[in-house]
Amino acid sequence: MRINLPNQITIGRLVLAIVFFTLLTWYDHTSPNTRLLDGCLVIFVIAALTDILDGYLARRQNQVTSLGRVLDPFVDKVLVCGAFVLFAGPAFADPETRVAVTGVAPWMVVLIIGRELLVSSLRGFTESQGQAYAASKSGKAKMIVQSITVPVLLLMVAHPQLLGEAASERVKLISVWITVVVTVASMSSYLLRSKHILREATRDGGS
Repeated sequence: MRINLPNQITIGRLVLAIVFFTLLTWYDHTSPNTRLLDGCLVIFVIAALTDILDGYLARRQNQVTSLGRVLDPFVDKVLVCGAFVLFAGPAFADPETRVAVTGVAPWMVVLIIGRELLVSSLRGFTESQGQAYAASKSGKAKMIVQSITVPVLLLMVAHPQLLGEAASERVKLISVWITVVVTVASMSSYLLRSKHILREATRDGGS
């Protein structure tokens, strides 16, 4: 099977994600490596831009495929969720407080991943009922916000002096909480969209 250009770009994004995770796991906040974080930032931004490119090419060249519809959101989720998992991990923990210097708490990671699992389950169930389940505006907004938050956190951790330590902490806090709020709003939006289908399924199951 020949893989078209948009799907090749998507696969390339998955490779970039693997490189990104590999480099990020080498980071240790007890001996900060600014160049390492700068490299991760560049890789993530390139990977995020390829998400725009492959979607644009698929629509422009009429090359939307079943593989692309599955692979593209999967790679997006791997890239973003993986970044937040590492941000809440021991590599970014302050050696004194043991709190992540990124501002990302473990429960936030659970929320972000839980949202993705829930929406994927709802999409699978809805489409199994013969109904389309396209991405909503809130879902796209969530992806945009998360894709901005990741490089912002990398930049603020690597260069706290850029804005001053106090301002950098505020930027991290605001970015993380905007991500949390948008993630919850997106999850609520998908639940509302699926309400009637879930109600019908419950009714059919009980009859």
